[in-house]
Amino acid sequence: MRLIVLTEELSMAELLKIILPKVLPKGSEPPLVIPHNGKRDLEKSIPRKLRAWESPDDKFIIVHDQDSSDCHRLKANLLSLCGGARNDYLVRIVCDELEAWYFGDLAAVSKAYGRDCTKLAAKRKYRQPDAIVNAKSELRKVISDYQPIDGAVRIAKHMDIDRNTSPSFNVFINGVRSLCDA
Repeated sequence: MRLIVLTEELSMAELLKIILPKVLPKGSEPPLVIPHNGKRDLEKSIPRKLRAWESPDDKFIIVHDQDSSDCHRLKANLLSLCGGARNDYLVRIVCDELEAWYFGDLAAVSKAYGRDCTKLAAKRKYRQPDAIVNAKSELRKVISDYQPIDGAVRIAKHMDIDRNTSPSFNVFINGVRSLCDA
């Protein structure tokens, strides 16, 4: 079994290339993470890839940022794009965007940038990572030189997948584990 992950952007792909091996069962084949050029590109790609994929043992995960969308409608739309082509896939929504996952592990951000950001977790604004509106902008206020792709690689190296306080991160991790066990 190999895990095929479809993401809407390169920064999410870079993060997942680093953290997924920590989640997958020992001896698993490395995941194939396929970034897309935004939401529209990902959405167009989903039905084509799922129908045309020729390895029946492979399993798919589709990862999409919520941004300002209604989470339930967005997930329903993505599931409809899967169109019943396969039954071995998982759709996960990142609330609100990737950088919220970083606020869920401020120790990793601190190590990645050599600055103590852990005290932010005590501030009301940052206590619920998935509720941070425009987390990317908020992260840039804390780490002025933050760049999405470089940041994904730097932070992912230090992330503790069992300590993150972002609910959507934890739902993603638990979904990966369940899909691999199925």
